[in-house]
Amino acid sequence: MSRLDYYAVLGVDRHASDDEIKKAYRRLVFKYHPDRNPGSREAEARIREINAAWEVLGDPDTRRSFERLERGLYHEYRPEPPDPAVVLAEMERRLADEARREVFTLVMKDTGRIKAELALIRERTVASQGYDSFREAIVFARGAEVLAELLGAEAEARMGKLVTVALKILIAQGAVKGEDERAVREMAEHLRDTCRRGRLAGFRDALELFYVRR
Repeated sequence: MSRLDYYAVLGVDRHASDDEIKKAYRRLVFKYHPDRNPGSREAEARIREINAAWEVLGDPDTRRSFERLERGLYHEYRPEPPDPAVVLAEMERRLADEARREVFTLVMKDTGRIKAELALIRERTVASQGYDSFREAIVFARGAEVLAELLGAEAEARMGKLVTVALKILIAQGAVKGEDERAVREMAEHLRDTCRRGRLAGFRDALELFYVRR
């Protein structure tokens, strides 16, 4: 499967305004709507691509997430087709980094909470091995316990949207077969796990800056 460039599908520049994207979408939907093209397989295929592009580019927040994750992918992997393994590996890296930076920034705003978390982690570490050290496994375990509380429902919603956008990019790039529902579900869960690992890394990185061995 060849890659799908959403901007090219809508016939707009990558710097197009939201209004220009909306106008392009409406124009193309009018042109390729099944009612105007009865029995046309080409029109059916085009309208699917047009709707897929609109789902990503039509919402400003989703578009921004898309551009952060997608930047460079379309241009870097030539000639056709892109290497699915390379595309997936790069997407995993970008997703994990997005999640890591979000948690790191949030945790760093509350130094009191950082110190309290370090005290608890130190207590668990000493109980586990008899002396203090910055053990990643124990830090990650604590992060898994507390991140939902620290981040809240809005962060969960953002992660869900980010995973959805990443999945659409992978499908568009041919790294996942969109018609294979099982593969899509498994990839979505894999991407959520990638975000969770990125979040734990952000929690670890923030605490490590304040850690002093005793």
